[in-house]
This record gives sequence, structure tokens and C-alpha cells, in this order.
Amino acid sequence: MAYSTKLADRIRTYLENVPKMKVEEKPMFSGLAFLVNGKMCVNVSHENLMCRFDPELENEVAERVGFLPMVMKGKQLKGYCYVSEEGYKSRTNFEYWMKLCLDFNKKAKASKTKKAPSRKRAKS
Repeated sequence: MAYSTKLADRIRTYLENVPKMKVEEKPMFSGLAFLVNGKMCVNVSHENLMCRFDPELENEVAERVGFLPMVMKGKQLKGYCYVSEEGYKSRTNFEYWMKLCLDFNKKAKASKTKKAPSRKRAKS
């Protein structure tokens, strides 16, 4: 799993300065995901930032420099995008994407945790 450790450090530093958050890092989406308060918020995928944001803002967000739609199984996922380095290089742009993700994180639903399959004993 190759991802930009420099970008991961930049995200980590940013999140450390936001109060009242529980941040967890997890390998996910071929990169490193930052879960905020139990919900996937932002991710580093190779050299790109992967953002989770309010799907209602899709048209506005798509106009930003560096925006790349997130496509899985041939379908564009609304509320998710990749951002190339060009789009997050400056401090102002990086902070825009981070704030966008954190704002949505407050109202995003946490994904359901998968339960391990139960093992039933055979009756004797």
C-alpha cells in the first residue's frame, strides 16, 4: 500500500489542532484513512487526498482545482472525490478540503460494523 507519508503527516498535524475529536488511522482504500469520531473522514490514496463531503455540494466541489471524481465499479460516488496535489498544495486549498470533510463528518452516518459470523454448536 503506497501512499504519500508527507500528505498523511500534513493531515495528522491538521487534525491534531482540532479540539474534541477522536481520530483513528486505518489502512483503507489502498491508502491510509483518517476516521474522525468513528466515521471515515479523509484518506490518503497514493499522492491524492480522498475526501468525503456533503453530496449536496457535489456541483460546487467539482469546480475546484484538482477535483477528480471517485468512480467505483463504473459509477461515480456522490459525496466522495479525489483531489490531486495541484488542488491541495497551497495551505488555503488544503484547509478548504479539510474543513469540507470535517463539516460533513458531523452529520455523516458511521458505517455499520461487521459482526463476525457466529459459530453454532451442533446439537448432540
